[in-house]
Amino acid sequence: MNYLSIFSLLVFSALSYANNSLPDNRHISIVGTAKLQAKPDIAVIKFEVESLKATSIGAKKDIDNRVNNFLEGLVTFNINEDNVSASRITTQPSYSYSDDDKQQLEGYIANRSIKVTLHDIKRLNAFLDFALTVKIDEIKSIELKSSDEEPLKQKVRAMAVNNAKEKASSLANAFGAKLGQIYSINSTSNEHFNRYGANNNIERIEVTGSRSSEAVRPGKYLQENIVFSASISVVFDLEVNRTTSNQN
Repeated sequence: MNYLSIFSLLVFSALSYANNSLPDNRHISIVGTAKLQAKPDIAVIKFEVESLKATSIGAKKDIDNRVNNFLEGLVTFNINEDNVSASRITTQPSYSYSDDDKQQLEGYIANRSIKVTLHDIKRLNAFLDFALTVKIDEIKSIELKSSDEEPLKQKVRAMAVNNAKEKASSLANAFGAKLGQIYSINSTSNEHFNRYGANNNIERIEVTGSRSSEAVRPGKYLQENIVFSASISVVFDLEVNRTTSNQN
């Protein structure tokens, strides 16, 4: 073996050692996981309001009037200004095309988005009915959340840590060893997602037409569970029981 080959081998070995996150002594690598379910108690609703008028100012005034009626009624649902975002508005011309493909100006469209946080989730259906009554055109989305999101994230993270300790201790004991000090905590993740039982669809809004002979009933919404999950990867040193080692 020439000197170049020896040098290359030494460099490769050094790099391999530097990139290795595991200790040279006895160790155990464990991933602890945990999940925690919670019921939502907050609804974040996004609305869209749109108006088509002959002039841009006419469309804007129509939008402003409807949004003002909506904002004035929020006090009925104990919603204050801190829980409302309704600042963005856009206007643009609207065109149509004739049979001979000529562009014609139909008017001007004004569009405004509204975001509201409702802290009394039991009043969600009544709140949506109110919004549609004051001519808010579209319910864009409904996101159900928990007011205890941060405490629940901390709790599920602590559960994942305990899960890692329990797994590591159980495996170490099974092999006649015990856990030593923590060598490294490689990675952690914390997330949450919504689950609707066995149904993968989002909330459904039941609409009854005025021509229907059936009595109008309140809309029903699927009960949603929020699942918080966490995982943590830990490497522990292992201390071998000398008595057990000598017997072997």
